[in-house]
Amino acid sequence: MKKARSTLTLSKRVFLFVAFALLSGFLTSVFAQPPNPPRPIQLRANPSFPLAFGAFTPGAGGGTVILSPAGTRTSTGTVILLNLGYSYSSAMFYIRANPGSVVSLMISSPVTLTRGGGGTLTLNLGGTQPASPFVTTLPWPQQTTLLVGGTLSVGPIGSNPAGQYNGTFSVTCIQE
Repeated sequence: MKKARSTLTLSKRVFLFVAFALLSGFLTSVFAQPPNPPRPIQLRANPSFPLAFGAFTPGAGGGTVILSPAGTRTSTGTVILLNLGYSYSSAMFYIRANPGSVVSLMISSPVTLTRGGGGTLTLNLGGTQPASPFVTTLPWPQQTTLLVGGTLSVGPIGSNPAGQYNGTFSVTCIQE
C-alpha cells in the first residue's frame, strides 16, 4: 500500500510539472500601460506657419489685432485689416509624445516686437488648439499639431510706423 501511494504522489508531481511547462509556453508579457514616453517631449516648429498678423493700419487711435489659434483675424479700435497679399497665420508646432501623455504648455508672454528704425508692438500670446492641458492620442512617432494665436496691441500710427516687426517667444511642454 505504501508503494501505491508514493507512485500516485509522483505521478501528480509529474502531471503538475508537465502542465506548468505547457502553460508557461503560452504566457506572454503583459503591460498595463506603454513604456515611458521620450523625455523631454519633442516639440518642433513648422517654419511654413509662423505667427503672422498680416497687413493692417493702426489708424488714429490704434487698437488690437487678434489672431485665433484657428487662424481667424479680427481687430478692435481704429485698426483696419488690409488684404495686400501679406499672409496671416497662427503659429504651428508639432508635438511628439506617447498616447495618453498629459501635456501642459507654458508660453512666454507678453513679447515685445521691434521694428528696425524704431517702433514697438506688444504681443500677448493666448489661445492654443488643442487647449492646454491636453492628452496626446496619436501613437509614437506620429505628431500632434499645436496651433498658437495671440493679440497684438497696436498704438497710433505715429508710435507704430509701417514696417515689419519681429520678436521671439518660447513654448515649453510640461509632461504630467
